[in-house]
Amino acid sequence: MNDTGAGPVVIFGGRSEIGIELAQRLAPKATVVLAARNADRLDKQVAAVCGAGAAAVHTVEFDADDLASHGPLVDKLVGEFGPIGTAVLAFGILGDQARAETDAAHAVAIVHTDYVAQISLLTHLATAMRAAGRGALVVFSSVAGIRVRRANYVYGSAKGGLDGFASGLADALHGSGVRLLIVRPGFVIGRMTDGMDPAPLSSTPAQVAEATARALSNGRRTVWVPWALRPIFFGMKLLPQAVWRRLPR
Repeated sequence: MNDTGAGPVVIFGGRSEIGIELAQRLAPKATVVLAARNADRLDKQVAAVCGAGAAAVHTVEFDADDLASHGPLVDKLVGEFGPIGTAVLAFGILGDQARAETDAAHAVAIVHTDYVAQISLLTHLATAMRAAGRGALVVFSSVAGIRVRRANYVYGSAKGGLDGFASGLADALHGSGVRLLIVRPGFVIGRMTDGMDPAPLSSTPAQVAEATARALSNGRRTVWVPWALRPIFFGMKLLPQAVWRRLPR
């Protein structure tokens, strides 16, 4: 359920598998807004959220990479639906690591979507929520950012930066009535990882969404999915660099 009280649930990245799974869990009796490119083609996603008991489901055009549009979009949402109850940043790209190692433009595109665009939107949302004195932000980090591996260092570095920014923002929001949840999944089996071999302790979008909804309800600041990854990555941070760089790609 949406435990932030009155206010819409907004999923930035309205086609995200995790985002839609989470929307369905937060939907009962809530107004849900799905924000994505080509918002007029979200019929399947709208039907899924309606079927979960949402009071109403709306769609709005959203281009994460268009930073100049973020502020006006947040203002529009607040103007139309009132102060946002829960904002979920569910957009991102994995990119092609091999290509990014020699194609600077592709490397920058990954970091722009997975880090820069997230910072921009989070700043606008936090400002609006501070003004309202309430709200919840959900940020999807990744274990890939806890200690960046050579196998995916472009994506991992973006997630590492996002995790640090979100941690600092959570502290800055303390006492404001606004809270921020950082979600740190491991390998998620879904469209983004289609064709890749699942890593140990992999999760599905539904499992990530369930853990996220539970953490929101319990007022947590961070959640690892699955929880077993937390001690594992604590240990990995202690590995000597010579050993770390030799880990399988």
